[in-house]
Amino acid sequence: MILSNVEIQKALDDGRLMIKPEPLPRLPQLDEAMGEVKCAYDTTSVDLTLGDEIAVLEPQGSPMSIDFRHGKFAPLSDRFSKSFKITPEQPFSLERGRFVLGKTHEWVDLPIVKDGRTCLMARVEGKSSFARCGMLVHFTAPTIHAGYGGTITLEIIHHGPFPILLYPRMRICQLVVEEVAGVPFEKKSQFHEQTRPGGQKG
Repeated sequence: MILSNVEIQKALDDGRLMIKPEPLPRLPQLDEAMGEVKCAYDTTSVDLTLGDEIAVLEPQGSPMSIDFRHGKFAPLSDRFSKSFKITPEQPFSLERGRFVLGKTHEWVDLPIVKDGRTCLMARVEGKSSFARCGMLVHFTAPTIHAGYGGTITLEIIHHGPFPILLYPRMRICQLVVEEVAGVPFEKKSQFHEQTRPGGQKG
């Protein structure tokens, strides 16, 4: 069952879902400077924002292939990616056909609770404004499993005709939260507690 915005906020209050910093405002508020109503919660999702690091996959030196028989992605990623810090004054210009890794500014926890409360899992989805410009966010791997804790890596590729500027704290994706039937046993992912787009923990 997908949680409504009211139930997502209840889950934040009772600790079944943790998002730090918490997305705000919880209720629609008029931003007089922008002349629009703002709220971090849609009826069945909560918005997350872009962190301040973009990783670009680039071959280093001679041509190479990624061979997962030699290890998982997280420890390999530094070998074939270059990271950029972005700021409001210096955003990243995402050109047509470019693929990058970003991360959420927010740290998300979906703890496995064993006290009779229902566990939660989530899916990360893009936002329609970006989709209509040709930008895909977090494609093919949207599932955030119960038990996960960390920032969320965003696999971003742009197919539209115009460059899109990526800057920190822009609302770039939405988290759809669902209930899990039963209590799962714990299985930590290689990306658990990641803090960087490539899955690294530091």
